[in-house]
Amino acid sequence: MTPDEKLMLAARLRVIADSLLVPTATLTGLPPSLVQGFVEGTTTGAVAAAKAPKKKKASAYARKYKAAFKRIAPKYKLKNGKWKSNGFKRAVKEAHKVAGGKKR
Repeated sequence: MTPDEKLMLAARLRVIADSLLVPTATLTGLPPSLVQGFVEGTTTGAVAAAKAPKKKKASAYARKYKAAFKRIAPKYKLKNGKWKSNGFKRAVKEAHKVAGGKKR
């Protein structure tokens, strides 16, 4: 695509965008510049979200440990939800034991 073709395409896209934004602005009663800024902001956010890195899949052991920890944790907490003395450390140790970790 030549630079002239790119400029013509950009001009056409601007015309299309204006033809969409102006009626929207008049319907909502908002200034066209505000509507344009909103649309540009949402598209920028969408592009950033699409480029977000994919999360790693949790291993089978991590899923087992998570479930075990959720089951065990209440035993090591007080009624108000705070951890007992050394409760977190003991809950982690027991959850690893239940999940089947450290097999040697």
